[in-house]
Amino acid sequence: MVSMWGSKNGSQRSEGEEAEHDGADSRHQPRQSGGTEPDERTRLLPPRHDGYLDPDDPAVSPYNLWSVRALRYFCILFLIISFLWWTLLLVSIFVSPPMMHSRGSGFFDFSYTTLTLGNLLVAILFFSTPSRAMEWGTLVVAFFLLIDMIIILAVPRLRLEEGWVGIASVVWATFMALYGALTDRVVAWGKKEEEERLTGRKETRRSLREWCAVFSELIIMIVLIIVAILLTATLILRSRDAGLASPGKRYFVDGDKYQLHLSCIGNQTYNADGTRKPTILLEGGENPVEDTFDDWVFNAYQNNTIDRYCYYDRPGLAWSDNAPSPHSAGMTSDAFSEALARAGEQSPWILVSAGIGGIYSRIFSSRHVKEIAGIMLIDALHEDLLHKVGEPGRGFVLWARGIISPLGYDRLWGAIAKGRKPEDRVYGRSAYQGGKYIKAKLQENLVANSLTKNEVSQARNIQSDNTPLVVVSSGINVRKDNEWERKQRDLTKITENLISWDVVNAAPHEVWKTLEGRQVLEKRLGELMKGK
Repeated sequence: MVSMWGSKNGSQRSEGEEAEHDGADSRHQPRQSGGTEPDERTRLLPPRHDGYLDPDDPAVSPYNLWSVRALRYFCILFLIISFLWWTLLLVSIFVSPPMMHSRGSGFFDFSYTTLTLGNLLVAILFFSTPSRAMEWGTLVVAFFLLIDMIIILAVPRLRLEEGWVGIASVVWATFMALYGALTDRVVAWGKKEEEERLTGRKETRRSLREWCAVFSELIIMIVLIIVAILLTATLILRSRDAGLASPGKRYFVDGDKYQLHLSCIGNQTYNADGTRKPTILLEGGENPVEDTFDDWVFNAYQNNTIDRYCYYDRPGLAWSDNAPSPHSAGMTSDAFSEALARAGEQSPWILVSAGIGGIYSRIFSSRHVKEIAGIMLIDALHEDLLHKVGEPGRGFVLWARGIISPLGYDRLWGAIAKGRKPEDRVYGRSAYQGGKYIKAKLQENLVANSLTKNEVSQARNIQSDNTPLVVVSSGINVRKDNEWERKQRDLTKITENLISWDVVNAAPHEVWKTLEGRQVLEKRLGELMKGK
């Protein structure tokens, strides 16, 4: 029998005994390095001798395949391109680059590019963790984007408003969504191939980290799908609203960059001496002219107080396109003059305006001094109060509203739950929810206290002193705001030919919404027509 402790002179064991002893050691003892005692870093299982790696080995990765690596590089490249395009679209909201002006609000193309960035970021962050949620989610987003692309290309009005910028944005967003689905599928295939090649089988379990990644993907994709659905629903509303016929015609202005909507009612009449009778030019306040402001003027027309009147929609309101940014009141007045010329309309004019429209009318008057037969200001805004229109906080709110306006949650709710019709959304009580309207107000805000204020200050110096003037003020505003009362009084001095200053006792800012207000307005308009 061989001694358990070995021989004193170091005799060798037989090969059979050594092999048996080594085999027992390999079965019952972990492999030790350098004879050290086991610790928390010691392998609990012996290394595999079948040629495969452990599934948790970092070498088991889909990045081993050049095709997977190439897809990731392209994802990063597309993300950089999309971010640069997104930045350019953000800047174009405030300053329109050459050849990039869209006749719509520009908020839809910005939304499509933002959605593209979201898709690409998700694809890159969870690139090595493919999942069904990611694949099917991006396919659903791509489906709705494809519908959007078809609607924009199929509806002429939307195609004009979005322009090449909007079309390119939605096409790019659709392509990127499809690319995301393809990437997820290829990475899943590459992961399976590498697992089978390096570990001998496809890995069916997921680690906690992977489950957290899959759950995050699911939440993000649900949000992106909801955004895509809202964009499509809002676009459907826009396509329906595009079918609403305008009462007048659209005319290209400013080098054919955009169109203004102009409408005229009545025929041109003449005095006994053969001279033309004045045509009334309406300038709306905060809302489009068609939203109740022209009602009292139409009544005056039916009562033969006036023979003819014309009105237009400022850029971005009702049927008019948005103008390039920046855009001041003087630019709008010049565009209005061009539209009148293209329509063949001729002076003399009587200008009737309300609210902030008084700023536009006064600038228009200063640029057509010899053609103005009278001015009527209805609770008009004074130039010293333009700082309220141009407040930075108001501008930020308008910008934020514009960014989320393509989601159309308020317009969709109005259409579904409140029965709002296209008339309400184009020029009525829901018009303020549209992207075009918000963009117009944002443009107004950006230059109110700079360009526009300078233009109206110059207009006051140029204004003819002999022009007949009527000022009608809201009694409610005059009583509750002393500053408003002082500024209304100052407006009576823009010419030296004041016919009347009326303060309608119970009238709100929109004076024509009361019977007394309508009666006063029609009476004073008749006096201007007669040249009193």
